[in-house]
Amino acid sequence: MSRVGSGRSFSSRFGLSSRKEVEEQYQSGIGALSPTLGELLKLVGDSRTEGDETPVHQVIEMSNTSLEPRSLPFALSFNNLTYSVKIPSKMTFSTCFKRKNRLGAVDEPVEVEAKVSNTKTLLNDISGEARDGEIMAVLGASGSGKSTLIDALANRIAKDSLKGTVMLNGEPLESRLLKTISAYVMQDDLLYPMLTVEETLMFSAEFRLPRSLSRSKKKARVQALIDQLGLRNAAKTVIGDEGHRGVSGGERRRVSIGIDIIHDPIILFLDEPTSGLDSTSAFMVVKVLQRIAKSGSVVIMSIHQPSYRIISLLDKLIFLSRGQTVFYGAPSTIPLYFSEFGHPIPENENRTEFALDLIRELEVSPAGTSNLVEFNKSWESMKRPRSLEENGRSLSLKDAITASISRGKLVSGATNNNSKSTMSRFANPIWKEIIVLIQRSTMNSWRTPELFGVRFGAVVVTGFILATMFWQLDNTPRGIQERIGFFAFAMSTTYYTCANALPVFLQERYIFMRETAYNAYRRSSYVIARSIDAVPPIIVLSIAFASITFFAVGLGGGLSGFAFFFLMTLGAFWAGSSFVTFLSGVIPHVMLGYTIVVAILAYFLLFSGFFINRDRIPAYWIWFHYISLVKYPYEAVLLNEFDDPVKCFIRGTQIFDNTPLQVVSEPLKVTLLKTLSQTLGMNITSSTCVTKGVDILKQQGVTELSKWNCFWITVAWGFFFRILFYLSLLFGSKNKRR
Repeated sequence: MSRVGSGRSFSSRFGLSSRKEVEEQYQSGIGALSPTLGELLKLVGDSRTEGDETPVHQVIEMSNTSLEPRSLPFALSFNNLTYSVKIPSKMTFSTCFKRKNRLGAVDEPVEVEAKVSNTKTLLNDISGEARDGEIMAVLGASGSGKSTLIDALANRIAKDSLKGTVMLNGEPLESRLLKTISAYVMQDDLLYPMLTVEETLMFSAEFRLPRSLSRSKKKARVQALIDQLGLRNAAKTVIGDEGHRGVSGGERRRVSIGIDIIHDPIILFLDEPTSGLDSTSAFMVVKVLQRIAKSGSVVIMSIHQPSYRIISLLDKLIFLSRGQTVFYGAPSTIPLYFSEFGHPIPENENRTEFALDLIRELEVSPAGTSNLVEFNKSWESMKRPRSLEENGRSLSLKDAITASISRGKLVSGATNNNSKSTMSRFANPIWKEIIVLIQRSTMNSWRTPELFGVRFGAVVVTGFILATMFWQLDNTPRGIQERIGFFAFAMSTTYYTCANALPVFLQERYIFMRETAYNAYRRSSYVIARSIDAVPPIIVLSIAFASITFFAVGLGGGLSGFAFFFLMTLGAFWAGSSFVTFLSGVIPHVMLGYTIVVAILAYFLLFSGFFINRDRIPAYWIWFHYISLVKYPYEAVLLNEFDDPVKCFIRGTQIFDNTPLQVVSEPLKVTLLKTLSQTLGMNITSSTCVTKGVDILKQQGVTELSKWNCFWITVAWGFFFRILFYLSLLFGSKNKRR
């Protein structure tokens, strides 16, 4: 992509009149301009002011041969990359003891199995160099180390596990800088299915482009990128998934590339971008990558078996075999290379297919590919390396980044604090990230109303069943027992209906990992946005459930009692949703997650105090009673119903209910009541209040907390699990190999 626009901010920073003068001074070797890296990246924000001088992104037609040669080189070199992992395996050995069988014959020595750790080398002394304007492709059979090499170059392997160096323009490439100037496209297309191509790229622009850039300019950048990716005809089409028809496989892959290059990175890594595509779609994808490279980017990708047309677009190849380099060079040198090795390529033969087939044959031979590895080393030593100095294009990393920014490349999130320029890890403040995350989640959910509809239907059906089963309960002993049963089932049901939150994050996990790997947004922003996004649905569910059940069951308290019942239902939904969301952060499988959620919720109900009172729970299990999420909503609604010092629940002869004496006639019950009064020395009539709400609460062991304390504890549980969810993302969603 070409960049049109003046370099006013760049020029003013260094006292130059125009960008042309800057480049002339760089080309003439002037080294006085030596700003810090923070000052360099501040130019990103400076060059994107609200004025008319903002560089405009345009699409370059590759057929245009009049393009002037670039003089702002980047060279990504890697030397002696070695990466090994430990693989546990079983080793059998014979003991020195022998045993006799029943017939007296001597058996063979007893074999004993022991676990040992073997070391497998995935990368073995890999070296090479990739330049801007070129595409470097890593080829090899499955298991040869292609993806591992891409991960090593992209800093997706822990430093203590990887040996060797990766440098850009001869300077060590730090992790923080690499995340700012590069992008990584995964092999799988991880996209929101119900967003259109244009919306997907626009949300990526909101994340990756700085807030100082106006929305109109972000839209212009997205439109230019759509043209560059060849997605104009599919711009208004949803991505789609198994249940919704959307874009084609090739278009989906180009969208995956687009969301990672929206900020126009200097380095682009791709893990098998043509995997699963037909030859035409694969060629179009690589054609797009060629355009990106010609715009001034270093493009490094792995590819399984490219076609002849794709090979014509590649500039440099690395063939790997079991983690070792067996060829490194331009595609045009392959025939000469294998000819000198003693295996000339026949005419009209696809050179890469021939090379890969030969490598596979050597891998299964007794000698393996060791001869080819040694031949490659001698071949490379004979070639004279083309260095930057030999081409008169020597630029330090700072100078190269500065010049690229002045030409409109590398849209990043630099900030300016107290007139001191600093490089920011993220393009936008946290509040902006939260707003964009909520907007994207809401839009995706709005287009799949059946997901919320199923949950809403489950709550309504459950509420209807409870309302009809417990219709207008009275205040008799039996009615009181039924009220208690209703409360226990109602509060536990709110937690079970939250189980649908489990697969939500499991479906988004890898999208989240891809976006946070290169600082599209903060993990804390994602957690806060998910928390806020969960509130409106549970408010609707709480209103529906409380409205259906409260008045139909005949619960007490009037409007104030209904208001608290609604709030407590809302608190239970909040705590349950947070709990399930936390579990989704630590459990990677949906079915396993459902099993664990159902089991834990069952334990919560068991220890809530409904089946067995608190004072009857064994001492070694009492801790589970206090961490039960069902305990606090259950006790809160009991207190809301029975914590009335005036209201009477059992009078006179009602004390015989739920006993064998309940079957006797009413006159006999009155006689028994008089006899009981004489025995106790107190007057008990049919209208005497025998049991109040406080007595019922004591019977249930609900005496420690008030209903509002129970409510706030339930809400606090929700926040606690959201914090645990954040910690699970912070420590459990790493993007690096060990």
